Amino acid sequence: MPKKRRTAATVKSMVHGVIEGAGQVQEQPIVDTLEKNYMPYAVSVIMSRAIPEIDGFKPSHRKLLYTMYKKGLLTGSLTKSANIVGETMKLNPHGDAAIYDTMVRLSRGYEALLHPYVESKGNFGKFYSRDMAWAASRYTEAKLAPICTELFSDIDKDTVDFVPNYDNTMEEPTLLPARFPSVLVNANTGIAVGMASNVCSFNLKEVCETTIARMQNPKYDVLSTLQAPDFPGGGQILYDREQMEEVYRTGRGSIRVRSRYSYDETANCIDITQIPPTTTVEAIVEKVIDLVKQGKAKEISDIRDETGLAGLKITIDLKRGTDPTKLMTKLFRMTPLEDSFSCNFNILVDGAPKVMGVGEILDAWTKFRINCVRRRTEYDLQKKMDKLHLLIGLQAILLDIDKAIKIVRETEEESEVVPNLMIGFGIDETQAEYVAEIKLRHLNREFILKRTDEIGELQKQIAELNAILDSDRRIKAIIIKELKNVADLYGQPRRSILLYADQIEEESEEEEIPDYPVNLFFTKDGYFKKITPQSLRMSNDQKLKEGDIVLEHIESTNNSDLLFFTDRCQVYKARTNDFSDTKASVLGDYIPAKLQMDEGENAMFMVATKDYQGTLVFFFENGKAAKVELLSYETKTNRKKLVNAYSDKSPLVKMFCLLEDIEILLTSTQGRMLLVHTGAVPVKTTRSTQGVQVMTLRRSAKLQKAEAFIESSGILKNPQHYRKTIPAIGSLPSKEELSGEQLTF
Repeated sequence: MPKKRRTAATVKSMVHGVIEGAGQVQEQPIVDTLEKNYMPYAVSVIMSRAIPEIDGFKPSHRKLLYTMYKKGLLTGSLTKSANIVGETMKLNPHGDAAIYDTMVRLSRGYEALLHPYVESKGNFGKFYSRDMAWAASRYTEAKLAPICTELFSDIDKDTVDFVPNYDNTMEEPTLLPARFPSVLVNANTGIAVGMASNVCSFNLKEVCETTIARMQNPKYDVLSTLQAPDFPGGGQILYDREQMEEVYRTGRGSIRVRSRYSYDETANCIDITQIPPTTTVEAIVEKVIDLVKQGKAKEISDIRDETGLAGLKITIDLKRGTDPTKLMTKLFRMTPLEDSFSCNFNILVDGAPKVMGVGEILDAWTKFRINCVRRRTEYDLQKKMDKLHLLIGLQAILLDIDKAIKIVRETEEESEVVPNLMIGFGIDETQAEYVAEIKLRHLNREFILKRTDEIGELQKQIAELNAILDSDRRIKAIIIKELKNVADLYGQPRRSILLYADQIEEESEEEEIPDYPVNLFFTKDGYFKKITPQSLRMSNDQKLKEGDIVLEHIESTNNSDLLFFTDRCQVYKARTNDFSDTKASVLGDYIPAKLQMDEGENAMFMVATKDYQGTLVFFFENGKAAKVELLSYETKTNRKKLVNAYSDKSPLVKMFCLLEDIEILLTSTQGRMLLVHTGAVPVKTTRSTQGVQVMTLRRSAKLQKAEAFIESSGILKNPQHYRKTIPAIGSLPSKEELSGEQLTF
C-alpha cells in the first residue's frame, strides 16, 4: 500500500496536539451554566464569608482570632500587626489587606464594637469617620483583649469541631465555644448573594440576664430585661415598643437613632458628641453645609469637625437669637443626625441561613452552648476514667513491689517486660505500660500510696461528671453560672439612652417654604407635573408618553397636600413642594417610583388640598357610591401611606373631590344612563365604606362610566328623562339623544 502523505497541518497537530472543538460555538443551557458556575460561588459566599454563625463570627473573624490565640497573644505582650496578618494567611487564603481590615474592625481603637476583641496600639482609624484611615500593619501593634478568654475557654477540650485548613497543613475550629451570646453583643454586617445580614449590638449584661431568664422560662418576655439595642457610639434610641416587638419577634425592622448634643451658652454653639451608627462625621457636616447653601439652615454661621484625642465632636456655631432646640429638631429631620438602623438578624444555624428574632437567637445559642458543655464534660470524664484506669493498675503492684521488680529484672528481652507484668499482676497492656515506665526512684510504698489515694477522689469526680451528663438541668446551671461570671467581669453601663414618645420634641413650626400658584397635571399612566403659570403661558403643549392622556389639571399652590389614590385601595400622601417646578416639555415625575409604591401598584387619581375641606365621592362597578369627608384622610403625624383608602368590594370606576354637591352622569355597560345628585348620597365616616346603591344593575351589567354633568353643556337634550329617585335602573337614551350620532365600529 502506498504511504499516506503527511501535510503540514497533520504534522503540526501531531507535535502540539489538537483541542477538540476548538473555535466552535457550542450551545449550553443557562440553567446548567448557573448550577455549575454560579451556584457554588453563591453557596461559598453565604456559608463561608458573609453571614455570621451562632458563635457571632464570620470565618474571617474566627481565623484571625484563633491565629492570635495560638500565637499566645491572649496573655502575651503586643506584637506587630503585620506578624499577625502573616500568620493568619495560613488559615485565610486571602490578601493581607483583607485580613488587616478584619483586624481593624475588631480592634478597640476603631470603636466599632461594644466589647472589642483586639487590644490595639497605634492608629486604627475610627468607625464614625469616612476619611480617617488606619495606619499600615507594619506600624501598629495588637493582642487579644481579656474578654477573648471567654471565647477560647475549653477549646482544647473537644468542645467544638476542628477541620483541616485550605492546604491540609493544620486544623482550625468551625466555631468558637463562646461562653456568652457574642452574636448579639457585638454588631455584625454582611452582604452575601441574594441575602444579607445586619445584626445590631446589645448590652452584654442585659443579654446575659435575658439569656438566663430565657433558659429558666422559655416563655419569658425578652423586652422586660433587653429593652433595646446598645450601640458602640451611644446616641439616643427613639423607643417605639410596637416597632421593637416587631424586630424582636421577626428579626427584621428599623430602629431610629438620634445624635446626642449639648449647648454651650457661652460660645453660642452646639457640640455633637454621639452620632447614629449608620452615618459618619463627614456625611453630617456635608449635609449641614448643603442645607446652609440652600438657605434651609440660616441659623448656622459655621460648622466644623473637632474630633480629636478626646473623641468625636462636631461643633455648630449659631447666629445670635437662635433657639438651639428648634434648630436641632430641624436638623434631626433633615440630616443624618437622626437615622435608622435596619435590622436583619440573618444567622447561620447548623449550616443554614435563618432570619430569627432575639428569642430564637438566644434559644439557638443556648442549644449550641449546651452541646459545648456536654462535650467538655465528656472530655473531662474520659480523661479522668483513663487516669483512674492507670491508678488501678498501679494499685495492683502495691501488693508486691518486689515481685514487680523481680519480673522486670528476670525478663531477658525488653519487649517481654510489659507482657510479663500483665501476666504477673492480671492487668491490661495500658496499665502494664504505665507501671513499666515508672522511674526507679518512685518504686517505693510512699509514692504508690500517694498516687493510689487519688482513686477515691477520682471516682467521686467521675460520678459527678456522669450526673451532669444525665441532667440537662445541671448543664444549664453551669451555663447560667458562667453567664453570671461574664456579666460581672465585663458588664458595662448602657451607652445608648432611650427616648420615649413623650420626651421627643417634634418641630412645631412649619419650615418656611415659598408659596406661589402652580398648575398640577396628573396623567393616566401615573406621571405628575408641577408647572408655574408663567411657564405654562410660554408653552402649553404637554409632552406625554405615547397613548397617555392628562386625567386631571388642578390649579393649586406650592404648599398644598397631594393625595394619590391607587388601584390597591391605598392612598399615598405628599407635599406639592416635594416636587420640583418643571415645564410642559418634560414627562414629569413617575408617581409609583417617586412615592415608593408597592411593586405593581399604580396611581389612579390625584387630590390636591390645603385645608382638607370637601368630600370624596367614589363610584364602583357594582353601582354603589360612597361619600367620605376629605378630613378622614388628614393625619396629625407625617404619615406617607394610608391603607383602606376606599372599599375593595368592587372595582373603582371614578372618584370626585367636591367642595359642593353636583350631578354625576352614570352609564352602565347596557347603555342605561342615570343622573345622580351627590347630595342624595349620605356621608359616611369610615373610609372603606361600601356606600349605598345608586344604580340598579341587571344580570351581568356593570357601571361603566361616571362623569360630571353640567346642564348647560348640552350633552343631554332631555336631562329630566334620566333623573330618578335612587336607587334606580336608569334609562336608555331616547331617539333624539341618539340622533345625529354615527355608528362606530
